[in-house]
Amino acid sequence: MNLPEIHDFLGCRTPQAWVDAALADQETLLIDHKNNEYKAASTAMALMAKYSTHLDLINFMSRLAREELVHHEQVLRIMKKRGVPLRPVSAARYASGLRKVVRNHEPAKLVDTLVVGAFIEARSCERFEALVPHLDEELGRFYFGLLKSESRHYQGYLKLAYQYGDAVDVDAVIGKVRAAECELIESPDEEFRFHSGIPL
Repeated sequence: MNLPEIHDFLGCRTPQAWVDAALADQETLLIDHKNNEYKAASTAMALMAKYSTHLDLINFMSRLAREELVHHEQVLRIMKKRGVPLRPVSAARYASGLRKVVRNHEPAKLVDTLVVGAFIEARSCERFEALVPHLDEELGRFYFGLLKSESRHYQGYLKLAYQYGDAVDVDAVIGKVRAAECELIESPDEEFRFHSGIPL
């Protein structure tokens, strides 16, 4: 787990205002976190289906999907234990905002999608890190445990981007996605979510 590398990869750190909002609304934090784990597994399976001749991608995404579903179940267990009821929570603007920079033609679309995946995993890792010191022992321990897997997922996505793309192009895409990601993290956001910006 290389947190300095993740901090360098991301263009900005999580604002304190987001940390404060997360601590004040841990129910929404847990529900949205659960949803994100499910979506991460769904994305991995969709990539396996779409790029069915890319062996290394399929191997990585298969393991990733299994792991994300385990995390989904773990969050559900914590919610049940804490009496947090399931309720619909709309998706953050974050993932759709990042997807706007993805090119529509192949193989650029695959490369861009993998880079976006690397940023989502890196940001998740950085947010867990920001929250851990302020959480109760049970949730803090759980989120600290997730740091390692999110860091590994970030590395896996990035490695595949360089494998399936040209290094100079991948570097340029990283710069483009980094700028979009920072804008989403540092700008005001009407809703609090795991990947939201600064709460209004």
